Amino acid sequence: MAKVKSKWICQECGYETAGYLGKCPECGSWGSLVEEVQFDSKMPNAAANEFVNTEKPTLLKDITIGKEVRISTNISEFDRILGGGFVQGSLTLLAGDPGIGKSTITLQTCGELCKSGKKVLYVSAEESASQLKLRAERLGINSDNLYIYPQTNMENIKSQIEELSPEFVIVDSIQAIYSNNVASSAGSVSQIRECTNILMHIAKSKNITTIVIGHVTKDGNIAGPKVLEHMVDTVIYFEGDKYKSYRMLRSMKNRFGNTSEVGIFDMQADGLHEIKNPNELFMNERSQLATPGSAIIVTNEGTRPLMVEIQALVGTTSYASPRRVTNGVDLSRLHQILAVLEKRVGLDLSKQDVYVNVMGGIDVDEPSADLGIALAIATCARDVVVDPQTVIIGEIGLSGEIHPVNNIDRRLNEAVAAGFKKAIIPDANKISNDIKNIEIVKVKRIIDAITSCVSAG
Repeated sequence: MAKVKSKWICQECGYETAGYLGKCPECGSWGSLVEEVQFDSKMPNAAANEFVNTEKPTLLKDITIGKEVRISTNISEFDRILGGGFVQGSLTLLAGDPGIGKSTITLQTCGELCKSGKKVLYVSAEESASQLKLRAERLGINSDNLYIYPQTNMENIKSQIEELSPEFVIVDSIQAIYSNNVASSAGSVSQIRECTNILMHIAKSKNITTIVIGHVTKDGNIAGPKVLEHMVDTVIYFEGDKYKSYRMLRSMKNRFGNTSEVGIFDMQADGLHEIKNPNELFMNERSQLATPGSAIIVTNEGTRPLMVEIQALVGTTSYASPRRVTNGVDLSRLHQILAVLEKRVGLDLSKQDVYVNVMGGIDVDEPSADLGIALAIATCARDVVVDPQTVIIGEIGLSGEIHPVNNIDRRLNEAVAAGFKKAIIPDANKISNDIKNIEIVKVKRIIDAITSCVSAG
């Protein structure tokens, strides 16, 4: 008879210990360790032996690649973040907040794949078949190649995959699936690891493209062990502002393409609609009146340049210590920019509250936004306006110098297409002769940029 034993596993990071601990020593989470029963048996694991790879090493030059390496989803924004479409036999993890639209975008993708003649199996672990049918009718999806399978048992799912031999498998969601090989309940670290491992072996051995939907924690991280992200080929986050209708698909890991790519959609009653020119979306939210504290930057999201508005508000503080508040910008980055403005420009902000906001709800992490943030703060403090036909690009060093940025030609072309007439860029950046219809002003120091782009307000 198998010997029963237990161990305590952190549900946040997967750390294991023999006894209970109030605080996980690995990730520092409190009350996250849960007892899970383990069966110690000397019998071989049949499920593990089933996926043993008996192939021998092959020379790289002798490996042949099939004609259809990538499969397009027929959704250009989704194909963008995937690097051109799904790779056959790949395992993709799609994560996001509850109600953000994960199931909607996946079901729409299923409908497009079925139109291309692909056989798709949709495993629903959280909704019944009738509930999925209602959503499919709302999205206008009706295909003979789409199979719906409400199931939570991994062994049953595996048998149906073998019976149907689909080209695509969608599992919604991995936190609701459980395997008989693990004694713990669905959603535990052990169950998520085991079920994902089985799906990975199925995808690789049978060349079936698999999409796994996952939940996120309150901190915005994927629920379950961190090893889950290492097991899959692609990790995609579905983000969005609950007060706005648009959504963003962001590639955080991609073994077959660029990372940090972004696809933008608009959530409507009949599903998600692609936004092929996101700059129109962000520029439409810009105030038509030129006001102090506003600057337009061109940030890079993967291979796509995005034009967003940076707004700053500077005012006399009523607190003992002035407030520094950011939305869409890293707070430590703001502190560094403020220190440079005080030391290198002589702008005294020690008794001023400073608020910085990125319009549109997008997060800007790229250093090329430094100069735009600095100019927005400086113009608000001095009550002058940045020329509304000017875009600002540049990274600020601690000595007040402006460092060059990458993809400068692509950024400038995007600014020209949007109708901007002037660009403030680092002096060290070299631009091609093809950039026309825009005035280029190169600056070496932050004080030069402030002088070049402001007009009397």
